[in-house]
Amino acid sequence: MTARSATDPDLWWHLRTGQLIVETGHIPHTDPFSFTRFGDPWVSHEWLSEVVLYELWSHIGPWALIVFSSIVTTIGFLILYWRCPGSPHWAAALIVLGALASAPSWGSRPQMFTFMFASLLLWLLEQGEGRPHLLLFIPPLFLLWLNLHAGFALGPALMLLYALGLIFEGMAGRTPWQECRAIVGRVLAISAACMALVPFNPSGVQLYRYPLDTLRSHGMRTYIVEWFSPDFHHWIYGPLLLIILLTLTALAYSSQRVKGRILLPLLFTAAAALDAVRHIPIFVLLAIPVIASALPSRPSHELLHKARGTLRQMQPSLCVAAALLAFFAVVRWVDLARDQRAREAAEFPKKAVDFLQTSREPDHLFAHYAWGGYAIWRLGFEYHVFADGRADLYGDEILRQAMETIALLHPEWAHVLDRWNVQTIMVPPNSALGQALLLDPRWETAYRDTQAIVFIRVPPDK
Repeated sequence: MTARSATDPDLWWHLRTGQLIVETGHIPHTDPFSFTRFGDPWVSHEWLSEVVLYELWSHIGPWALIVFSSIVTTIGFLILYWRCPGSPHWAAALIVLGALASAPSWGSRPQMFTFMFASLLLWLLEQGEGRPHLLLFIPPLFLLWLNLHAGFALGPALMLLYALGLIFEGMAGRTPWQECRAIVGRVLAISAACMALVPFNPSGVQLYRYPLDTLRSHGMRTYIVEWFSPDFHHWIYGPLLLIILLTLTALAYSSQRVKGRILLPLLFTAAAALDAVRHIPIFVLLAIPVIASALPSRPSHELLHKARGTLRQMQPSLCVAAALLAFFAVVRWVDLARDQRAREAAEFPKKAVDFLQTSREPDHLFAHYAWGGYAIWRLGFEYHVFADGRADLYGDEILRQAMETIALLHPEWAHVLDRWNVQTIMVPPNSALGQALLLDPRWETAYRDTQAIVFIRVPPDK
């Protein structure tokens, strides 16, 4: 289920950045890819992920990226399975439900590292209550996390909520204060250690504010789909709705009251998931164990007796089932790897970019927003783009101009193209901008197919 084609729109500029880092030995701190933000400060917070992705792609191929991303995501779910109390059968079924709810956010992208590390962090916190030495693994893992993805900010947030929930437990008398105080002290100390490690990245102390700036971005919440709230009119969010309903039922009817250390992070991540689609996998990490704890903890006596009596006979069948599942996973990976080029050509303007590579049209390329990263990867430094998936770099105004100009929603869309001295445009033929430029004598059609149309600005002397 976690296997996905390597066609995420942001993957391409990640690959180009990884290549730049590997070839130059330096991590960029200013933008080298666009003409609207060229030379401006850029927080390359995913630099280590980009190096990993590029090395896999360049030395092994796209299939390595497919397998690697699938394994990283699956590890996150494996750790979640370990955290589920009660019957392993219920836990397995709930893991599948959680996977269905999380699926819209999967892909070959650095964000999957955050899912895996958040899952591991929660396991270490829970296990650290009885084995405090396990908490010592959190700071070194956090140091790796903060160089892989800006989602590292989730770590201290979850730890602080965990500690605050423990304090509420102690104040309410549900847990002895002496026990709470010891755990709270350790968790807060680990949180402080993690926060002190944040500057140990190429961007330094800028990474303290970067996650907050991203969360406050109006442009990203207005134009980027993964920052939209889930629309429950679409069936793809049905599993999330079911998890929410099951969680509410578990909280209401569970034989044991949910502890504050679990409830506060659960409420926080639930609000985050309802606020933005990209946060759904993190909510799943908190909700699934709560649901599992409210379900029957073991099979009935008859089933248990039968299972004990037939376990030895079942072992060969279990081995065959595991082998078949492994075979199916490998077949799935191979199928996606073989289909990689076709999927890339179907989702991105491969032929139009091939044309730009060979014809060498004027620089300052205005590309459809979802194609900006692909243009960066394929065209290198021969063309600089108006905007791409690095919405945090461009800010609200340029992001708005890019989106509204393509749809002709910007009242002065032509002025935007003139102001930024756009020379080449690559958009879908059926886009509003594409249709308007066909009628504009200042632009001529240089290339066209069913997927993309390329316009070149007509020189003033013609």
